[in-house]
Amino acid sequence: QVQLVESGGGLVQAGGSLRLSCAASGRTFSRYDMGWFRQAPGKEREFVAAINWSGGSTLYADSVKGRFTISRDNAKNTVYLQMNSLKPEDTAVYYCGARIRYTQVVITTTRGDDFDYWGQGTQVTVSS
Repeated sequence: QVQLVESGGGLVQAGGSLRLSCAASGRTFSRYDMGWFRQAPGKEREFVAAINWSGGSTLYADSVKGRFTISRDNAKNTVYLQMNSLKPEDTAVYYCGARIRYTQVVITTTRGDDFDYWGQGTQVTVSS
């Protein structure tokens, strides 16, 4: 069983920055690929970013590429999402997911169904 707890969400003006954190339980965090997804009201959950178990490979949605950075600290069992140049359309609940069933050297997954565990989410609201 893996427990994930997101934090760092909040209200920010357009153009501002936030850093989300996702703390994971368990001693094998370094074996998980991790991802961030988001869901806006009335919309389906969408992929934001993913990082492989070592941190050596990352993948981003086109909508956030160049603005968001995913990273991880395996010693702290934590994955981060640094969000810069935020836009009102980034407003959503952000979820982190952990995939334990397999890992990738080069991260390619963008499907939520590929992840095994989820956090409770953290709200990000960007005002115009």
